[in-house]
Amino acid sequence: MSSQATMVDAKTGAAARRGLRWMMAGLVLAVSATVALSAWARPGPGGHGGMGGPGLFMGSPERVDRGVDRMLEGLDATDGQRTQIKQIARQAAEDLKGQREAARALREKSMQIFTAPTVDAAAAESVRQQMLAQHDTSSRRMLQAMLDISRVLTPEQRAKAAELMKQRQQRMHERMERMQREHPKQQ
Repeated sequence: MSSQATMVDAKTGAAARRGLRWMMAGLVLAVSATVALSAWARPGPGGHGGMGGPGLFMGSPERVDRGVDRMLEGLDATDGQRTQIKQIARQAAEDLKGQREAARALREKSMQIFTAPTVDAAAAESVRQQMLAQHDTSSRRMLQAMLDISRVLTPEQRAKAAELMKQRQQRMHERMERMQREHPKQQ
């Protein structure tokens, strides 16, 4: 074999290895983004996002009821409204419980793929697609519950809820800034 042919083979092999590394990096990035997207759908430290947010639809019926009560604080909701909204939230929580279990199973499957001696790119892409579909289903169910809740509240109550959410978000933002000032990260 000539030295020119050997150089061509070496360049081709190096290019193939670089391409494989880039493909793996892209795959890890895609799965990481999917996991991050799934994490975004979970409640933050306060347990709430949005008007009630995803955290409103998690946990036992008692926890859901407490979340509804907290969401309705300051809105002058009637007993009838409270009852209707609690029923909506409880049903959504029950429906979403299965969704969370499915998401957990997909995350475990993803970890199995990435910890295998050889990573199967097709299997990883399949899990990514399943995660996206699962997240879309959960998101659709949460949206439906929030639409149902919005139909129970008056326009004035919804406007007041939005104002209260802004105030809570502002207070949380201020607390986070204060914590960062008081406890700066060591670099």
